[in-house]
This record gives sequence, C-alpha cells and structure tokens, in this order.
Amino acid sequence: MSTLMVSISGIRGIVGAGLDPDVIVKYTNAYADFIGTGKVVVGRDARITGEMVNQIVTGTLIAKGLDVIDIGICPTPTVQFTVKTLSAQGGIAISASHNPNEWNALKLLNSTGQFMSPEEHNQMKKFLDADNSFVNWSKIGKRTVYADGIKKHIEAILKLPIIDLEKIKSKKFKVLVDCVNGAGAYCIPDYLKMFGCEVIEMNCERTGIFPRLPEPLPENLTETMKAVKDHNADFAVVVDPDVDRLVLITDKGEPFGEENTITLAADFVISKTKGNVVVNLSTTRAIEDVAKKNGSLAFRSAVGEANVVKKMKEVNAVIGGEGSGGVIYPALHYGRDALVGIAFTLQYLTDSGKKLSEIKDELPNYFIAKEKIDLKNVSPDDVINKLMVKYSKENINTEDGLRIDFPDYWVHFRKSNTEPIVRIITESKTLKYSEKLSKKYFDEINKLLLTY
Repeated sequence: MSTLMVSISGIRGIVGAGLDPDVIVKYTNAYADFIGTGKVVVGRDARITGEMVNQIVTGTLIAKGLDVIDIGICPTPTVQFTVKTLSAQGGIAISASHNPNEWNALKLLNSTGQFMSPEEHNQMKKFLDADNSFVNWSKIGKRTVYADGIKKHIEAILKLPIIDLEKIKSKKFKVLVDCVNGAGAYCIPDYLKMFGCEVIEMNCERTGIFPRLPEPLPENLTETMKAVKDHNADFAVVVDPDVDRLVLITDKGEPFGEENTITLAADFVISKTKGNVVVNLSTTRAIEDVAKKNGSLAFRSAVGEANVVKKMKEVNAVIGGEGSGGVIYPALHYGRDALVGIAFTLQYLTDSGKKLSEIKDELPNYFIAKEKIDLKNVSPDDVINKLMVKYSKENINTEDGLRIDFPDYWVHFRKSNTEPIVRIITESKTLKYSEKLSKKYFDEINKLLLTY
C-alpha cells in the first residue's frame, strides 16, 4: 500500500512503500520546471534514508540544468535561512519532520525560503503531468558543497538586537538537550555552549536513528523529563528531527507545554518590539492575552506554516507561529525555527530572573482537548457547513473549517486532508471542562450523522 501524502509543503511517504526513486524524480522534475533556472539549496535531516533521497534529488536538479548548493545535514529552518541569504531560486529540505524512521519527505521552498503558497503549489502541480525532460550534456548544472549553512544561521541569531549574549552568558544556565539523534545533534549542544550554558546531552548521537517516537509529545518524553530532575537542570530543550519545533521541559521535570512556547516567544518579542502577532486558528487563546498586555493585536490564520506566514505579511507581524512549538521571527526569516526560539527562551529567563516553572505559572493558563470523529461516508464539508448554519449568530471564523469563540472557551472544527474525519479542538480554563466540551461536540456531530 502506498503511503504517499501530497500537500502544499511537499511530499511525504514511507521509503520503499510510496516514497520511491521514480516518485522522487517525478516531483523533483516538476519542482525544477517550476523554478526554471538558477540555484537550489538542498539540505536534509539526519535520518538514514536522507543520503539516498539527497542523491536522487541532486542528480535530478543537475540534470534539469539547475545548480545545487548542498548544505548537508542541518535543521529545516537552516535551509530556509540559506535560500534567503544566498538569494537562491528555491530550496528542498529533505525531512519527514516528526514521522518515524521509515518516513522521509521533500519540503519544497520558493525563492524567499518559505513553503510554497497554494497558488505556487498549484502552478508546480501542472508540471507533474509533463514528461521528464532534461537538458543536454553541455547544459547540466553544478553541485557545490556549502559547509557554512548552520554557522551563518547561528551567527545571525546571536547578532539579533533583541538578544543580549553577554547577559545570558553571565547566568551560566544548566540545560539538558534531547535531539532524538536527529539534525539537532549537529548544532544544538554547541549552540547552547555559545550562550555560556552547561550542556547535558541526551539522544544527541549522530546516527539518525530515533531511539523513541520522534514527535516531542509528553508521552514520548518520560525519560527526558526524569533526566532533567536527575541532573538538576534549569530546563530542557527538546526538538523534533528537523529542528523546526521547540518543546521545553521545566526545572521541575514537567512539560512547559507546546502552546506555551509560542506564548513565551510572543510575549518576549512584543514586549521589546511593538507590533502584531499571528498564530493559527488552533493555537491557544493565551496569545490574545499577552498581545493585549503588551498593547499589540493578535491575528489568526488557517493552520499550516505557509498560511501563518501569509497572514504575518498581510498584517506586518513582528512574531508568529503555531501551538506545536513553532516560532516564526520574520526579522531572521519566515519559517518555524527552534534555534531562534531557544535564544528567546534564554533571554526571557535571563531578563525575568525566574525559573521556567515560575514563568509557566505566570503565563495565561488554558487547557486544550482534542477529539476526532470518523465520518465514514459523509462529506466533512457537509458536516461543517451544517454546524456553520447552526452557530451562524455566534462569533465565528470560517477561514479553516469552523472556529467559534465563546466568552469562556473556543472550539475549532477542521476536516482532515488525508482521511474522512473531522477534528474537534476545544480550549478553556480547565482540562476537565475542555474534555467535556469536546465530548459534547463529538456527540452533536454523531447526531448529525444519523440524519444522513
């Protein structure tokens, strides 16, 4: 059974069962036709199939007459940053993010180093049906190895006016790092040492083989949380295999909360730089609270990095992101970046003089609950449209499914692009209430299904 998943950000699948060499050539060929001419930056995460995928991608691009700048194993945000700083025409990050070992993916970037817009994605798809056509021998592209990608990315963060490196160094933080043996192992321990941190490494072997499920969810981090307490660390930094999501663990060995990562980053940036904040429709209401506190406005977009970035540009936001631990700081580049999120966390801790557990207690406290309902043969659009009619007099947003804001909670109904389900996300001041609300809306949709 093929696992290939195609989305606005690229293609993803299990190697040997969907993401095969002919598929990689087909999509790289279409991407090359979309780019036209010039340079393409290629970087990959550490997983063991990365070298194979990289060689096929690189060979195809060169055969199309494009020049490849190979930046090796690095975070996805480093690929994005390098496209922007080297003025390349595009970039491909070879990484299946938080998917397990057997997966890989091509994340396709435009000339600004961002994920392609829906319009660009549709334009590229037109080339998929064309025959693979390649240039003659005298016009093939060149491959150049560029070893400074991570170095330049980190240098740019350390030079940000919002970061006071010497002040952070004086704190001598003790930080535990869990890189799940992914691309983070190639940069995060050394990066933290530049801030004067004492670093305890965990799962920082450069094997590319994940020792646990790689998604940085609390249930996958029990050993990491225990290690924070065992080592008496100030906090822990946990990243996914391609380092675009930042998850923190407090000094008490408890999850800081992925939603709190973007809340902390937003609070930090808008306290220093006046401007707007953008997050997606499924992200915590705490964002509105910290925006109000700092005299800023919060805006929401459809779910997905490309959608958040589009809205950030529209409202000229100074910070944005998603509740999965994704921090987007446009002064650096328009992409989710755990490295810049780490810098903001260190500066926030330094300026406040507080522990991460204390900061967690002081941030607006909300709880998200999630449900999903299998619609079997009923169209998700039909279900969501009926809910829109029912709740049309409430405070609703229909940009991505249906989000309804009530005074004491919100609910977001979203259809899946890959299976016949509707996701139900609720948030309130207590987990018990959020779970009760999710169940209530689950039952409501079930009753709707009986009418079909």
